[in-house]
Amino acid sequence: MFDLHGVSLSRGRGAVALHTTDLRVVEGEVLVLLGTSGSGKSSLVRLLMGLEPPTTGVVRFRDQPLAALDPQAFRRQLGYVVQGGGLFPHLTAERNVTLVARFLGWGGPRIRARIEELTTLMRFPRGALSRRPSGLSGGERQRVSLMRALMLDPRVLLLDEPMGALDPITRAEMQRDLGDIFARLRKTVVLVTHDLHEARAFATRIALLREGRVVQIGTFAELRDRPVDAFVTRFLLAESTAL
Repeated sequence: MFDLHGVSLSRGRGAVALHTTDLRVVEGEVLVLLGTSGSGKSSLVRLLMGLEPPTTGVVRFRDQPLAALDPQAFRRQLGYVVQGGGLFPHLTAERNVTLVARFLGWGGPRIRARIEELTTLMRFPRGALSRRPSGLSGGERQRVSLMRALMLDPRVLLLDEPMGALDPITRAEMQRDLGDIFARLRKTVVLVTHDLHEARAFATRIALLREGRVVQIGTFAELRDRPVDAFVTRFLLAESTAL
């Protein structure tokens, strides 16, 4: 689905957000980008989305360089969820979800049918669709954000710490529901987290990052049983102890 070849990302005054990286995101997998804050996880997602061009190397989507793709057509194939939801506060939940579809000229019946599908999928109360984000709980806001990301039925979901701002009980509920949703939809998913429990629960593969470098990629069992260096073991042990 995505291929990164020799990709790096530098910003002002020589700050390196991501060192030279080769990475493949396989169609249909859930790839979890795991690491501490500042390790390069979000920078990697921005490169996948084409929000920043790589300083070196090439990012490809379905064998085509991102630079050669129509940006709008490409991004319609992506659903993106940020920490906290990123909802427009002046719009109702339903208007947030349908914003892009209405911009693209979807008709009323098509929009209503899709809303019905998404509210069922996300177990979101239809009566809450008329509320603005301030009138929703944290979990409800994240469900609206996920519905918005899924509205156009994208090929890829990119989730940047989607549960980081939730309380523990709501977070556990969302984790269970997301696992069911990933299994049902079978989309390609890239999930950013620093939470080992989420990585174990969702990942087909885990990419563990440290200081802008991908340290190891593999299943949780591979990272646990065949760590490439001491940092991998320390990270897994520290996170396991914290659970």
